[in-house]
Amino acid sequence: MRLAVITVVAGRHRHLRLQQAGLAAGTRRPDRYVVVTMDDDAAADALAGRHPAARTVAVPLGAEGRMPLAAARNAGARRALADGADLLVFLDVDCVPGENLLARYAETAADGALLCGTVTYLPPPPPEGYRLATLPDLAPPHPGRPVPEDARVLRGGDHRLFWSLSFALTARTWRDTGGFCEDYTGYGGEDTDFALQAAGRGVDLWWVGGAPAYHQHHPVSRPPVEHLDDILRNGALFKGRWGTWPMEGWLREFADRGLAAYDRDTDTWRSTGEAGRRTRTPTAYRADRPGRPR
Repeated sequence: MRLAVITVVAGRHRHLRLQQAGLAAGTRRPDRYVVVTMDDDAAADALAGRHPAARTVAVPLGAEGRMPLAAARNAGARRALADGADLLVFLDVDCVPGENLLARYAETAADGALLCGTVTYLPPPPPEGYRLATLPDLAPPHPGRPVPEDARVLRGGDHRLFWSLSFALTARTWRDTGGFCEDYTGYGGEDTDFALQAAGRGVDLWWVGGAPAYHQHHPVSRPPVEHLDDILRNGALFKGRWGTWPMEGWLREFADRGLAAYDRDTDTWRSTGEAGRRTRTPTAYRADRPGRPR
């Protein structure tokens, strides 16, 4: 089985190098390491001369400088498949693979299954940075997802709990899913859309024990105010495709802070331009995209 690891990057080179080091230290190394750069020409230099050797694929930014996360993942998959990959493993740039992550994905892989390992959110690193050997002891896996024992696989998972930080699927299953919907640009919604599309095409979700990934710390906003417009726009797209609004927790928090408002009569969310959001003007986001994916 030829295994390809695919990651998407726009900066975070220190995180990317530690991911690369984690791949080199694993009990199963990738046959291909595909790094998709989004307006990030310096990423190739950050990876050069290190193992596993990385093959970079450049993808331009979308309209208004939005990151094309869905399109970038699809581009990475196309490159890996062209190189003969049988198993695609997607890792977020912040994620360092545990030493057995690739081995567990490889031994568990089956057509018709979407594989998800556990993800641990790490505390801030010490001044000298993270050390691979100590990552498993720094924090437990995220409690919002199943945490099976190392040798177990939990089948029949809830596709709405899928996240794109760490997942794997066979080449045939990838083709069956149709890939990520590239109408999503910027932050939010594209991963849940992908999972529901996979479910609609008969792909099961499996939670894989013994395949940990460790998410390196970086500052975040809660709720992610800097992604407000992306979330509203992508949420409306999702609503039009699937009939429900995604990311409802964040939408409620935006509303509580006066940053967004919901009109029940029109099923519309809009940004309010409040809370000192410079250059922002109120914008309505209506779920008017007809039809569900086939």
